[in-house]
Amino acid sequence: MTTPTIRETVLPDPHCGPYGIAAGPDGALWLTLVCTGGIARVAADGAVRTHPGDPASRPLVIAAGPDGALWFTRSGDDRIGRITTGGAATSVALPVGAAPCGIAAGPDGALWYAGMGNDTVGRVGTDGTVTAYPLPVSGGFPSMLTAGPDGALWFTLNQANAVGRIALDGAVRLHPLPTDAAGPVGITLGADGALWFVEIAAGQLGRVTPDGRVEEYPLPDRAARPHAIVADPAGGCWFTEWAANRIGHVTPDGHIDAYDLPTSGSEPHGLAVLPDGTVHAALERGAVAHLTP
Repeated sequence: MTTPTIRETVLPDPHCGPYGIAAGPDGALWLTLVCTGGIARVAADGAVRTHPGDPASRPLVIAAGPDGALWFTRSGDDRIGRITTGGAATSVALPVGAAPCGIAAGPDGALWYAGMGNDTVGRVGTDGTVTAYPLPVSGGFPSMLTAGPDGALWFTLNQANAVGRIALDGAVRLHPLPTDAAGPVGITLGADGALWFVEIAAGQLGRVTPDGRVEEYPLPDRAARPHAIVADPAGGCWFTEWAANRIGHVTPDGHIDAYDLPTSGSEPHGLAVLPDGTVHAALERGAVAHLTP
């Protein structure tokens, strides 16, 4: 792969803490601002619009919903937020202590979230109905999730050292990881039909097939602390190296490349890949990185 060009969009408030990022149906990028509680919209021309929120709500991960709105987790006040592309915001209450982290659209037209605070994976209908499914672990810290190729949701258990599968009826199956205390976080459905994930504590990438076969790929820098991962339409996956100030790429056969961000201490978190192949990362220092492969 050729070295991508990288540019940045700096947000008006350098202390806002961009964390999650998603492509909206309006062609813009939408970000959660974990430190200020707001949501930001970054247009293709770089124009930024910020929707204020409560800092105590601590929004983390954001995803495009099936209803044309953006949905996001609020880990600080046990809610799921919803914002239209016009900026109208509402929210849905979850069970107390849920502390939701990851969120993804499911194959059933609902949003699914990872309840890292109470060992649940939950479903939120676009009408606001909530169903929480308990997981067969204690203190597992479910972190991120994604729709799989098999009509189910797949999720990471950061403290239980496993990747899980939950069917739409709530049935759960867990797949332990070969490396102890690997700390899985981000997960995505790859173009190869497998689930790819990152192991933040082990400095590795992982791949699990729908039938549960797990492979792991050590990063060249085992201290890089990979955080988020998203599929590349060309066949691989992009991932953030939070502690190493880099964006990495892995091919389907496990070949890894990594690219330094231009500003030191950027702390890259969430990722989004647009249909044109451009890659966009939320940088906690107060910016968005744009990579053109």
